[in-house]
Amino acid sequence: MSERMANTIPALLLRAAEDHAGRVAIEDGAVRIDYRDLPARALAVTRALMAAGIAHGDRVAIWAPNCHEWVLAALGVHCAGAVMVPINTRMKGAEAADVIGRSGARVLFVVGEFLGADYPAMLAPLRPDSLDRVVVLPDGTARGLRDGECAWAEFLASGAAVSEADALERARAVCPEDLSDLMFTSGTTGKPKGVMSTHGACVRAFSEYVRVIGLVAGDRYLIVNPFFHAFGYKAGWLTCLIGGATILPHPVFDAEVVFRRIEADRITVLPGPPTLYLSMLAHPRLAETDVTSLRIAVTGAATIPPVLVERMRRELGFSVVTTAYGLTECGGLATICDPTDDAETVAGTSGRAIPGTEVRIVDGDNRPLAAGEAGEICLRGFHVMKGYFGDAKATAETIDAEGWLHTGDVGTLDARGYLRITDRLKDMFIVGGFNCYPAEIEAALTEHPAIAQVAVIGLPDERMGEVGCACVVLRPGRQLDEAGLIAWSRERMANYKVPRFVRFLPALPVNASNKVMKNELRALAGAM
Repeated sequence: MSERMANTIPALLLRAAEDHAGRVAIEDGAVRIDYRDLPARALAVTRALMAAGIAHGDRVAIWAPNCHEWVLAALGVHCAGAVMVPINTRMKGAEAADVIGRSGARVLFVVGEFLGADYPAMLAPLRPDSLDRVVVLPDGTARGLRDGECAWAEFLASGAAVSEADALERARAVCPEDLSDLMFTSGTTGKPKGVMSTHGACVRAFSEYVRVIGLVAGDRYLIVNPFFHAFGYKAGWLTCLIGGATILPHPVFDAEVVFRRIEADRITVLPGPPTLYLSMLAHPRLAETDVTSLRIAVTGAATIPPVLVERMRRELGFSVVTTAYGLTECGGLATICDPTDDAETVAGTSGRAIPGTEVRIVDGDNRPLAAGEAGEICLRGFHVMKGYFGDAKATAETIDAEGWLHTGDVGTLDARGYLRITDRLKDMFIVGGFNCYPAEIEAALTEHPAIAQVAVIGLPDERMGEVGCACVVLRPGRQLDEAGLIAWSRERMANYKVPRFVRFLPALPVNASNKVMKNELRALAGAM
């Protein structure tokens, strides 16, 4: 079954099975799956999808925390030639239903219960008509199945009607130009947009990532970053398949639990946002915990102080500490620091462009700027998205006629070609590694009956990097307090989108065009 040219995810899976047979591919609690057995496990999902009528190009969604079934489901979708649609586990029912409906997903793999929430129940009253089947993953609870739901084991058993040979034929028919995933990322218009990425781009970009960070066969990668995000999916378990490392899924970050796993499971690779390492360094049990197995750390999402890089090397024992930059629209990776770079470079920049990628800085008229001049970061290369699903207008607004992806981020390139992120053209802010888009949050908050106007901004936070602050103008005669609005928000949106602070104002500051002046608002809110 060898496929020497691994330029699709199915081909990568088949090659890894041959090259790394005898090594553990996935270790999840008591579950151990050998690389040699991984294709058959993935193809079992493919067979069930084929039996359910899933054809090449159909969309299949996954709404679950990190677990081995997530990886098997995703690989099964890829081998079926279908397009995987990951859904953020922090989304509420309405948010997930919107993604499922607009993607046209026909099958959903979903966790039963997670963090006290019943995910199928949240979706049930809003279930889109396009969704033919809901497959509930085993989750260790006594939760029973409801009407319209199918158990994971039952779903796999239904694939007996399709031979493994037919499933393998389908997997080998997948081409590098075929869509691998449709990852929804929020935008300034307030609605998440589906980013179309291809197999060839994913494998090529993250093969380079494996080379740069020095991942080797036998490494043990604790994946704390969620699989629904490019950091946990492409820079996570897909990276493990490329390098022959062991995937150790971790569903929820907790410093003490992660510490125990590092020691007990001899973790060697632990990427994450800066907040992960800051939490570890601040943990009272750090001095008594054996973290000597740690070797590779990759971070991003925010500029970090050089002292953090030095402490990660000195106190956590990482020999490789690097930073990278990417966004969903470019597959998650565009630039990366070399691990041999000094602490100032790793902390203060996001590295240089990976091979096959161009980076340039432009002014407001789309003219390239010289080294050191700040402007919008633009990317061009093999990994730029095919576009936004079903949204030609938004695609044209983001990718120009010359193929440059306009990121909306502001930065500089130095004489060495290293990228430094300095600001954002858009109002996006980042909470613990998750992108937050004010327009989307504002649209949800304006549904509150007491709110006349609202503007959301990001405020600095030592632990999370930034947190949301809602600046609210109340309707005449209405009353609302901070705790009440935060509680209302928690019931309606993902936790990272929920404002941590609320400021009540008599009016929002606006310019002559009646646009809210968010810089002035940040200064005002920060001083209150």
